[in-house]
Amino acid sequence: MNNNFPRQIRHLPVFDGPFDAFQLAADACNVLFASYPAGTTIETHTHDTDNVGIITRGELILTLQGKTTHYAVGDWYHVPAQAEHSARFDQETAEIEFWFKT
Repeated sequence: MNNNFPRQIRHLPVFDGPFDAFQLAADACNVLFASYPAGTTIETHTHDTDNVGIITRGELILTLQGKTTHYAVGDWYHVPAQAEHSARFDQETAEIEFWFKT
């Protein structure tokens, strides 16, 4: 698990999903502190949640409904609920992601 996050975040429960993340639960939102090794690919999928995130290290290459966009450190992105998307991380990347329940 990536050590780019403060100790308090690293002590949160580990997310049970296809990438490494720490999870901070809230009533209407899950907060993930996620890290991806270089070369990570997440295949096309959808979520029931409305997701926004900010890149804190590296770069996210997000394909959302057929359009590919690069997000660098400090950039926010949005994936609407039920939108088909995939992700690629060519370099080691970290982010904070908010999964809002719809």
